[in-house]
Amino acid sequence: MIVTAKPVLTGSHGLIDCRAHEWGSIAMQGTVSNNDTARISLPAAGLAIVAATAALLLLASLHVLSPEFDPSWRMVSEYANGHYGWVLSLMFAAWGVSSWALAFAIWSVTRKTAVKIGLVFLTLAGVGEAMAAVFDLNHDTLHNLAGALGIVGLPIAALLISMNLGRTEPWSVAKRTLLWTANLTWVSVALLAATFALLIATFSQVGGGLPAQAPKVLPPGVIGLVGWANRLLVVSYCVWVITVAWRAMKLRGQDIPVSKLEGPLLPITLVGGPDRAGR
Repeated sequence: MIVTAKPVLTGSHGLIDCRAHEWGSIAMQGTVSNNDTARISLPAAGLAIVAATAALLLLASLHVLSPEFDPSWRMVSEYANGHYGWVLSLMFAAWGVSSWALAFAIWSVTRKTAVKIGLVFLTLAGVGEAMAAVFDLNHDTLHNLAGALGIVGLPIAALLISMNLGRTEPWSVAKRTLLWTANLTWVSVALLAATFALLIATFSQVGGGLPAQAPKVLPPGVIGLVGWANRLLVVSYCVWVITVAWRAMKLRGQDIPVSKLEGPLLPITLVGGPDRAGR
């Protein structure tokens, strides 16, 4: 944090009116600045948090509204075939909005190429998430495209954005949190792939492969954990968005005019210069 202020000398010993909070270091210029954090869009960051939280709440509600889908091995997209497919569509739409809002909120905070590339991937991930709201699993090609954009795009974005922003001074305080939540996104993808492979392998041992239609219950010997992994993926993606947006809002809130800062006058003794009495 750099707090800059215009000095005003008063009194025989030279008092500098530099009103600043304890958390600032003083530089004699004219505004409060944190790199490019003044360019963060507070409304967009707030929207990212609200939309990501809404997506999580909508997903949670589907477990109550459609209990016929066993969450341990049924995928989130399968809720489209239940009675509350519209809730799933709202969830995907909110998820997409959260990614777009975050990309807009922090688009101008840095000129680093890696961050800009990450923001492009974040935008594409939002496209995939929003596409899933319109093209459910019954639209095979477009739904698969939506999944590819959303599932692959966001971990790339999270790593590029978190690693590079975490190296800059305004964001470095939250570096560990940014990296933990970013790494959780690709870990969730790895778990999804591993549990899906486990489901296929155990189905093959029992009955020769995945059935064309999902059974109401899993046959004995089939290990179904892919549903939980799928839900962990959604949660981890939304948690990362909320984490970055929250940090952006905190940084933007610290960029306030010096005129609004309050504090005592700081005495400074002028060395080698006369006071008003000529001494």
